[in-house]
Amino acid sequence: MVMARRSTDGPQDTGGTPSDTPSGGTPSDGPRRSRKTDGRRRLTAEDWAAAALVAIGEGGLAAVAVEPIAARLGTTKGSFYWHFANRDALVDAALERWEQLHTEAVITTVEAEPDPERRLRDLFAYASAASAADPLEVSLLATAAEPRVAAVLRRVTDRRVGYVAELFTALGFPAAEARRRGLLAYTAYLGHTQLGHAVPESLPGGADRDRYLDSVIDTLLCRE
Repeated sequence: MVMARRSTDGPQDTGGTPSDTPSGGTPSDGPRRSRKTDGRRRLTAEDWAAAALVAIGEGGLAAVAVEPIAARLGTTKGSFYWHFANRDALVDAALERWEQLHTEAVITTVEAEPDPERRLRDLFAYASAASAADPLEVSLLATAAEPRVAAVLRRVTDRRVGYVAELFTALGFPAAEARRRGLLAYTAYLGHTQLGHAVPESLPGGADRDRYLDSVIDTLLCRE
């Protein structure tokens, strides 16, 4: 059995909220910093979008409200209106940020690995760990009735399933079978994510978790 490389090399920004001061943490996707004359960092549109994602993870789309997010960021509504025309524009920016960080950036990271089987194992291990640490994806799935969320979920699902299918194709499976296995892999990931937040004690932890994830991929790779 080929064990997945357990690493934290993947994108680390889960939509967290940076501080409004120079001492605050910097998201890994690195929004450009500008400074006010008093030494405080001027908040960017990316900062607001990141804070909105945290709010969505905590309370769904309804939790995206300007005043509470401004309080979270330690600023006023004036900062919000400098970057966004209204709440809808903030929601759109947050969803776009999620799509980029949690799909495109992850794919870019695993593409650095030349072996397609290793890529598949690394992708599943990283994505499972990231979703376990952050309730955002579960919250978005629960909000799928909202048209804007549904549109993003469709794009992300097509991209993710399509990419995993490409990995199975690279491993020698015919196109239709590769697509089927890509869909199976993605449904396994979603089920693992939902269960991890609903009944976390039902999933193995530590070394048992690693073996469990490897066994999932072993099953998906079986040719018999």
